[in-house]
Amino acid sequence: MSRLDRHLPIGAEVQPDGSTHFRVWAPEPKEVLLVIERCGDPPTEIAMTAEPDGYYSATVDGVGHGQRYRFKLDGELTADPASRFQPEGPFGPSQVIDPDQYRWSDQEWRGLPPERRVVYEMHVGTFTPEGTWRAAIEKLPMLSNLGISMIEVMPVSEFPGRFGWGYDGVFPYAPTRLYGDPDDFRAFVDAAHALGTAVILDVVYNHLGPDGCVFSRYSQQYFTDRYENEWGDALNFDAAAASGAREYWAWNGAYWISEFHLDGLRLDATQSVHDESDEHILMSIAARARDAAAGRPLYVVAENEPQDVRLVGSIEDGGYGLDALWNDDFHHSAVVALTGRHEAYYSDHTGAPQEFVSAAKYGYLFQGQRYAWQKQARGTRTRGLKPAAFVNFIENHDQIANSGDGSRVRARTSPGSYRAMTALMLLMPGTPMLFQGQEFGATTPFLYFADHNPTLAAAVRKGRAEFVKQFPTIATQEMMSRLPAPDAEETFRISKLDWAEFDRHENWRRLHADLIALRLRTPAFAPAAQADVDGAVLGPAAFAVRFFSDRDEGERLLVVNFGVDLVKPSFAEPLLAPPSGFSWRLEWSSEAPEYGGGGTPAVAGADGWNVLGHAATVLRPEKSDGRNANARR
Repeated sequence: MSRLDRHLPIGAEVQPDGSTHFRVWAPEPKEVLLVIERCGDPPTEIAMTAEPDGYYSATVDGVGHGQRYRFKLDGELTADPASRFQPEGPFGPSQVIDPDQYRWSDQEWRGLPPERRVVYEMHVGTFTPEGTWRAAIEKLPMLSNLGISMIEVMPVSEFPGRFGWGYDGVFPYAPTRLYGDPDDFRAFVDAAHALGTAVILDVVYNHLGPDGCVFSRYSQQYFTDRYENEWGDALNFDAAAASGAREYWAWNGAYWISEFHLDGLRLDATQSVHDESDEHILMSIAARARDAAAGRPLYVVAENEPQDVRLVGSIEDGGYGLDALWNDDFHHSAVVALTGRHEAYYSDHTGAPQEFVSAAKYGYLFQGQRYAWQKQARGTRTRGLKPAAFVNFIENHDQIANSGDGSRVRARTSPGSYRAMTALMLLMPGTPMLFQGQEFGATTPFLYFADHNPTLAAAVRKGRAEFVKQFPTIATQEMMSRLPAPDAEETFRISKLDWAEFDRHENWRRLHADLIALRLRTPAFAPAAQADVDGAVLGPAAFAVRFFSDRDEGERLLVVNFGVDLVKPSFAEPLLAPPSGFSWRLEWSSEAPEYGGGGTPAVAGADGWNVLGHAATVLRPEKSDGRNANARR
């Protein structure tokens, strides 16, 4: 071998001379052997060289891309915890993957500018009938044509069974065989980049799945009992003996960025990533990922139930240096306003106009005051944060599934109210996110599904039933008897999108496409300008958000009403006044006939205001010249 060329501290890596170098952290077994498995021939056992700190390594000539292997730990065959591919699933051998075998065509891709971000959450297994990367590629132009610019892929790390959400992955470096091979994933990212679409990956750094996990065979130090974790054993990032475990996770994000050309990461449930080290593991992961991006814009967004803004604070000020946080507060207010349901974790939100005004101005609604559902304070102050630091959504995988029957919010409210809420979400300050199918008004449900062995499947069914009982409406006998079994293949099958609806539901497609276009072409709605907003409550279910600009012509007024028509000769509210010498002209309405609406009369006319119920309108200033100030152009 001419030289050792490793990119990561662990795993199998093909070398420039065609050999493969294997390296694994296994501080507890007394003997570690590499076993090369060749079809039709007896396995070849190779002694590995012990290195400091519990590592073992070996270089093997004549072994390259596609070769299957395992490690033998004190006589027990075990897959590589840093496997790049498990072609037979978690219980089979690992496979050597040479990422340079794929020929990328995205050399001109420079990443997605922040102001262009419109995120789309996708589950590959249900996105198409086939549930593969290659099938998903065919749909990418449809998303691009609608203006969707960033795809957030739900976790893809290898997990057991025929289907699942991906959050119980057990091989964090191996994209699951269920959707294709690693090069199929690369082809998906490559195709997205060709369309100007970024791709980020949902990654899980808070636990490993309960079935098929090999980590404890290598070292118990991968886990710790110092912290509680609702999904299983907490991962160990801060014990002195866990240096190899910490290094394993610290490089995971960089791996996905460098070998799959991804544009960022979504960090799952970061409140359960515990680390008292001087540099929190999330900071290490993000820093290495940014280095791997080699100057491309990288987007790192976190889910954090306690709403801790330290994650997006600058490193200089003691923060973690991430880019954005999911905003559950906006979602909860939106669902209550749309459905009238006010139970379980929705009970602290009323869906009142002031909540949406405050969300537009401040992001989180709970910033340290008491949260009654948890009987404690929740959230932290957002002062000084840019609006783009908050990801707003009406739907996501968790929230749709938590409805019990997997029904989407659109099925639980009026069409007019849903159009109005869509407008608010896509135009308000923050980064908007859609869930797959939302853009064309999908009627297919999205349920919780997980294929496990019979014993574990029974436990998952029980656990899921206990979880949804927090909702009194679902806890009824009639609803519990209808709760879909997570391990049933039918539960997975009916969660797949019906792409025939994409053609049939032109009104919903056009609504989303027009709103995204309006957002992107209007400077007042751009992230750079979104900090300069204010809002006012106009009625029991009506409010306005004023988007200011350095030019009078650039200002916009978004008027939203989730209640009945609001007809008034005047409002004693300065935010409704147009700039001097201007009058308000209707620019856009959710009640346009092309969206399925019933038309829009003058909103701000000579006789006062007519704020339609279950509707949203955008008004723009126009020089007063005596013409009808609300005629649409």
